[in-house]
Amino acid sequence: MKNTPTLRRAAAAALAAALSLALAACDLSDAAGADQVRIGVSGADPEWDVLAEEAKKEGIDVKIVPFDDYQLPNKALADGDIELNAFQHLAFLSQFNAQNHTDIVPVTSTSVAPMGLYSLKHKKTEEIPDGARIAIPNDPSNQGRALLVLEQAKLIEVKDKAGIYGTPEDITANPRHLKITPVDAQQTPRSLKDTAASVINAGVAEQAGYKVSQAIFHDEPGSAAARPYVNVIAARAKDKDEEKLRKVVKIYRSPKVQEAVKKSANGARYTLDIPEAELVGELGRLTGQGRG
Repeated sequence: MKNTPTLRRAAAAALAAALSLALAACDLSDAAGADQVRIGVSGADPEWDVLAEEAKKEGIDVKIVPFDDYQLPNKALADGDIELNAFQHLAFLSQFNAQNHTDIVPVTSTSVAPMGLYSLKHKKTEEIPDGARIAIPNDPSNQGRALLVLEQAKLIEVKDKAGIYGTPEDITANPRHLKITPVDAQQTPRSLKDTAASVINAGVAEQAGYKVSQAIFHDEPGSAAARPYVNVIAARAKDKDEEKLRKVVKIYRSPKVQEAVKKSANGARYTLDIPEAELVGELGRLTGQGRG
């Protein structure tokens, strides 16, 4: 199907309508007050409630705004409907900025979650048979990472120049003739019933009731190769140095909030405190190799 101007306008209208509904549901029609900071998140991790409680002690009204669609928190941030968001890793942010001509930047790191290969039928990667079907996420950043996971598991080989945004077309060796099937990231756990295995990121796996320890293989979250997948709190570049935002970031890094983060992570995520300059540098590097 051709991507005609009419279809593009219809898609844009649909996204705008979805965003309007999300914001209306969260009562974000009015601009934030001088002492209010709205943070867009995905999921309901309890550390955000702890952050809001601690911020209140500093005279800042933190409002947590949940989103179900991964595209909406960045759209809301770019449009000024929220001041911060915390749901994405650097690779995803780089891709979004490139595709939408936005200038969203990381202000602090949160955690990194391993991406694993899960199976209901096999206990080892060696058991995956010739011609088996494996599901992977279909969004650019997670798809590229999933292919790297399969490569690290010695199931396929991917061309070096593919970088972190590889696609199945970048596979150079597939000795077991595996059928790599991209699906929506949220559908990867459901795909386990119909596939030999599925590559699932830790957050989605956790929501589906799977633990990282159940993966038959996963990447190493503390390695340099995992740096593009460090999750961050992000802001618009022009607003990142606002005093109230800096206070919120400082509160997030406080011992009480970090204790809540580690408890919430429950081994599925690894907490990190990476200097902001390094995060910005990594975002720039990823933007340079991105497929916009």
